[in-house]
Amino acid sequence: MKALRDTWLVYSRAMKLNLKQPVWLVVMLIQPLYFLIFFAPLLNGLDGAPGFESGAMETFVPGLIIMMALFGSTFVGFGLIAELRAGVIERMRVTPVSRAALLIGRTLATVTTTLIQALLLVVLAAPIGGLTIYWPGVFLMFGIIILTSFMLGALSYGVAIVLKSEDTLAPVLNTFVQPIMLLSGIMLPMALAPQWLQSVADFNPFYYAVEAARSLFEGDMGANAIWQAAAYIGALAIVLVWWATRKFARAVA
Repeated sequence: MKALRDTWLVYSRAMKLNLKQPVWLVVMLIQPLYFLIFFAPLLNGLDGAPGFESGAMETFVPGLIIMMALFGSTFVGFGLIAELRAGVIERMRVTPVSRAALLIGRTLATVTTTLIQALLLVVLAAPIGGLTIYWPGVFLMFGIIILTSFMLGALSYGVAIVLKSEDTLAPVLNTFVQPIMLLSGIMLPMALAPQWLQSVADFNPFYYAVEAARSLFEGDMGANAIWQAAAYIGALAIVLVWWATRKFARAVA
């Protein structure tokens, strides 16, 4: 019970900080809206092409949501470095708060923010793209978003606590994010890629997350990508949360 209470306290503090600076919620939503308004119309001529059988917007929007979760969760570590520099983490060393809660509470706040942004993007995409939203599939898709955001948030905090420098963190995360995004089919389905590139994408867990999001978004509940995404992303989330928790605990021990 103490661990749950400590997690709630850390989560509440992180959410209050987010609410004091709502500009970040807006900023992280604006970039996907740019893609939705200025890039998505270029795909209308691809309706029926490989990967676009369900429609251009129905294919593009779920990938856009995964992209928002990818970028929004991967770079949260910068805020932790600022807290390290300000001595916030140092002051926490003298408190009896659970060390694991310090990480998990922050990560849950990242997940909450990502979910709010994802919901807003779906609501805004409906009139812009003329979409018919299949809400049961969308809510299940949010489960994939939760796993993805939780995993990436923990990874970002763990790497930040190890590197302790924005100058080092930025290139490390960019080097990590770019190939993942390109090989996940976020912008264009991997069905359009040559066979060798599709074979490489098969080793990218985020490829299955994108495919699962698209299947759920269109209401295809039986797609193999759904359980594959849950298995791969879920396993990665367990490993990375365990690793980040250990790094975080040692840093504030």
